[in-house]
Amino acid sequence: MPPDAENTTVSSAPIYEISTGTGAVSATDSLGGYTGGGADAAYGSGYTSTSGMKYSDGSIGKLSIPSIGVNKKVYDGETIANMRLGAAHFEGTSGWDGNVAMCGHNRGSYGYFGNIHTLKNGDTISYTTIFGTRTYKVYSVRKIAKTDTSVLDPSDANIITLITCVRDVPSQRWCVQAMAI
Repeated sequence: MPPDAENTTVSSAPIYEISTGTGAVSATDSLGGYTGGGADAAYGSGYTSTSGMKYSDGSIGKLSIPSIGVNKKVYDGETIANMRLGAAHFEGTSGWDGNVAMCGHNRGSYGYFGNIHTLKNGDTISYTTIFGTRTYKVYSVRKIAKTDTSVLDPSDANIITLITCVRDVPSQRWCVQAMAI
């Protein structure tokens, strides 16, 4: 998605849900697109498998968003357990090159993504993995339908996508996207 994009396409079928309850967040597309599974899946250029990226503590990296005080480890798999530990990486999205997508809780003692909706264009996000540290500049902060998985699509550009619930609006999610600088 280009940095000047402001709107997203809303899918009509339920594709993924980020829950504040228990259990895993799932991402499926019965039409043959993003499937959310298989860290070894090949998505062409702009995709890095998370296979072999784990540190000894089980994390795959570290996410830093200085303007809102986030400095958390990233765990592979969009599960409730991983969101309690830090940021949860959407399985099936790239681990380094291309579109790296993560989700997290937005309230309570695990509400690490509680203020991502306050980010402004130009704010920076850093992501550190075994491959190094990449810094991104925010270009989009918007609400999307919980069914919109287009923000998880592979990309040849190096972007990071952060998703969390919208307080008291179960049909929507906050989506922040940033481009590598």
